[in-house]
Amino acid sequence: MPRLNAQDKASNEAAVRAAMEQILRDLPPGGKADLKTLAQLSGVTRTGFYAKRNRDGTSRPGAYQHVAEEFTARVQALQDAGEIVDPRAAQLERLKKENADLRDRVARRDGEVAKLTEFRILAISRLAAQYDEIERLRSLLTQQDEADDVVTHLPSREGNAPFGSCS
Repeated sequence: MPRLNAQDKASNEAAVRAAMEQILRDLPPGGKADLKTLAQLSGVTRTGFYAKRNRDGTSRPGAYQHVAEEFTARVQALQDAGEIVDPRAAQLERLKKENADLRDRVARRDGEVAKLTEFRILAISRLAAQYDEIERLRSLLTQQDEADDVVTHLPSREGNAPFGSCS
């Protein structure tokens, strides 16, 4: 690949800066606020945004690495200021918050269900104990009635028994 001359490098950098302003102003559909979209919009290869290695192992900056660092710094500054450039990032943050809220609600509901289940078990056991006590008392009453075969009946007054007051 041939090396860039100063004029080509300057025009490419101008294209990168124009693409950067476009992304920061109005994100194109399907794009993100990242270096890949910046490279696509400017028509420059992405490798120019990253540091290179010389054959001797030393590193040198990429042709447009300073512009990439400026871009990421501006995106971060806008996000820190509360103006989110990337609507996907905003949606992701909203969904994360909503997910956390839903997890809290589910945890609270699980606690309520556990309490209600415990109460239901307690109520059923109390009802069963009360039913057993009622059955025990009924059986005692029927056993007592069977033991008392002799029932004393009071004589009834048939005839002229006055009804009402005695006066």
